[in-house]
Amino acid sequence: MKSLIYVTFLCLSLINCKPQQKEKSTLDNEKISAPSEKLVQKLNNDISIYPVSHASAILEYKEKTIYIDPAGGSKFFKDKKPANLILITDIHGDHLDIDTLDSLSMSKANIVVPQAVAEKLPASYTDQLVIINNGDIKEVQGISIEAVPMYNLREEALKFHDKGRGNGYILTLGTTRVYFSGDTEDIPEMRSLEAIDIAFVCMNLPYTMTVESAADAVLEFKPKQVYPYHYRGTNGLSDVDKFKQIVSKDSTIQVVQLDWYPELD
Repeated sequence: MKSLIYVTFLCLSLINCKPQQKEKSTLDNEKISAPSEKLVQKLNNDISIYPVSHASAILEYKEKTIYIDPAGGSKFFKDKKPANLILITDIHGDHLDIDTLDSLSMSKANIVVPQAVAEKLPASYTDQLVIINNGDIKEVQGISIEAVPMYNLREEALKFHDKGRGNGYILTLGTTRVYFSGDTEDIPEMRSLEAIDIAFVCMNLPYTMTVESAADAVLEFKPKQVYPYHYRGTNGLSDVDKFKQIVSKDSTIQVVQLDWYPELD
């Protein structure tokens, strides 16, 4: 009799354990998959973005994969599609990271850079370079790329970014014009931009500009969508919620915030 009771109790215990084990496994899978789902953003039917970290991003446009300022090490680009195009904005290490470039599979990639960046790259990359300076427009692999000035205005920040050294970029992807500001303040060349569909705008002190300056410039050139990026400064992350609050005064501009600093979550 005791044996029968024990066997019955054991069977009931095993039956009750199965749903609990299944629920735990499902939750674990959700925790693992959530970050990648959270980070990938469709800009429209043809364009997606993966916000890698800080100034680094990956754009996918139809069959093309475009890396913007790849930096931080190969871990950020693991399992990502190899780049067809790489755009580098400036000579600083959060934009030009030779160790990261060396770690990437990029034998078929063109590397679009200003002259100052070209001068710092090893000779092994020379055949892949497309040099484009402020005001130039070049077509690379069927994509129109315009180099926009990026520099500082405040007296105390002039040492960070000289006018003419680095590039912001406007990419024309089909009928969509996408702007990456690079490291800049709210310069006249930014304020006078026209027909920008999607803008990625920096805001971090002391290196670029305040949240208020970034918002004021955006309200002037009026992109359809704006994404705050490159917003980590010496005192931590900038107040992108305040940026959104200011820009949202113009209902025609959509502010979208992505997770550029997943390591801080």
